[in-house]
Amino acid sequence: MNLISEPSVPVKIQKMKQRVRWLHPSIKQREIDQTSMILDDNGREENPDFSFMVIGDSGTKSHYGSHPQRQVAEMMLNHSDDCRFVLHTGDVIYVVGSREYYPANFIEPYRECLVGGENTKDIAYDQMVFKLPILPVLGNHDYYDVPWLYRLITGSTLPLRRMLRYKDIEIGWHGSNQGDAYTRAFIDYLAAIPPRELERHLDKHYTGKSHTGLCLRYQPGKFTRLPNRYYTFNYGEIDFFALDSNTFNTPEPLPENQAGDIRQELLKRRQKLEKEELQILSECEKLNSENPEDSEQLADLGGKLDQINEVKIDIQKQLETHTNADVDFEQLEWLRSRLIASWQNSEVRGRVIFFHHPPYVTEATKWNQGQTLAVRHRLRAVFEQVAAALGNLTEGRPLVDLVFNGHAHCLEHLRTGDTGYADSHINYIVSGGSGRRPRRQRKEGTELMETFPDSPRKVADSLLYVGRSGHGSQRKKPYSCVRVDVKAGFPAKFVITPLVTEYIEGKWCDRSLEPFII
Repeated sequence: MNLISEPSVPVKIQKMKQRVRWLHPSIKQREIDQTSMILDDNGREENPDFSFMVIGDSGTKSHYGSHPQRQVAEMMLNHSDDCRFVLHTGDVIYVVGSREYYPANFIEPYRECLVGGENTKDIAYDQMVFKLPILPVLGNHDYYDVPWLYRLITGSTLPLRRMLRYKDIEIGWHGSNQGDAYTRAFIDYLAAIPPRELERHLDKHYTGKSHTGLCLRYQPGKFTRLPNRYYTFNYGEIDFFALDSNTFNTPEPLPENQAGDIRQELLKRRQKLEKEELQILSECEKLNSENPEDSEQLADLGGKLDQINEVKIDIQKQLETHTNADVDFEQLEWLRSRLIASWQNSEVRGRVIFFHHPPYVTEATKWNQGQTLAVRHRLRAVFEQVAAALGNLTEGRPLVDLVFNGHAHCLEHLRTGDTGYADSHINYIVSGGSGRRPRRQRKEGTELMETFPDSPRKVADSLLYVGRSGHGSQRKKPYSCVRVDVKAGFPAKFVITPLVTEYIEGKWCDRSLEPFII
């Protein structure tokens, strides 16, 4: 039985446009750019020497007495005095992005970042105002919904609810409503503003000035809304680009000459996974979550089921027939044009992109998924177009200084080599270990190979991996986030500090690593 559902790409795009009144006449009349914002930080945004943090895949509840997400948040707070904002790489809320879980899974863990955070019960999820900006992108779980059949049978069937305890299910009754809860929590939800008040709202909050027109003014402690599901802002002469990878991660069509064989292999693989799922369910039924030893085993089995579910979803996406409507070419064209404009602006000294699905990763279940390869190839195509338009303007520098992702529950630093394309020599950092169960690195090693028409070749190396490892008493489950110090100068230098915490012998221990320079 499928416990979650996901809207199609066209539905995601359409719903999000409706919520922000995309290109409404009042917006067009004012020449407002709905994909740009100014982070108005009392003038500090002009300082070329600044710091920020990156978290991801965090939005979950406590696990049998411990709360990894809160531990990561407290670790972040030790750095909050000199960090200007936090990037969130997606999956803000698990298992589906339902509004009912925002109080426990987001507001409470990050209460110090919020105005009025000393009384979290008084903060509505759609009225959050940030003292320390948390700037997210959508993860797949932020789009997930609950099938109506699940709601129907679990509402009246207590034994099924008990059976589902294996997965630590936090689905509830609402689901994300096709990303609506996330939008109400973080984005300027213009559709909820009465028509007679819309122009006054625009004149009050869209007073920022960018190279593309007026834009939203994000004011910490006062008005903290994002303009759209994808957006850009400049801070310290660094251009930041936030993307919604959920609308361009559709797996590419199966090769025509191999489609039949690949389809049969995928079906066999899914059948094997479903058998494994039933076996794990059977093991779970023998365990009691009230018993500390059993609860730890249940958590591990739940983690395995999470992984199986993700692989099954990817297989289903590969088996489906897709059209051009299933790829968000509008957003990709936006990224292309904005990257070109960024390089043509002599005042910009660096570029950072962040989105959910990693193009390069060595986490065991993600590294060769259809979605991973689709994101890699579509981003690569954009970079190729940008490089062709810029010619020698880049002077041999990578098109982007840093790419941050989530989705894989780990902290990983990868660097592409000579891929033969414009995504060569770029640093990728996966920051997806901030709360949800950590995952293991693949057994195939740290070198990522890719198949090209001529021959396979290495495209990237994993230089650091922090995730689940070991077994039994030697098992490690570290949780993590990243601190980034941006240094003054041209081009910009980035100092990366992996912040790591781990539960060892009944207490949380700081396992942070030494900084490295990019």
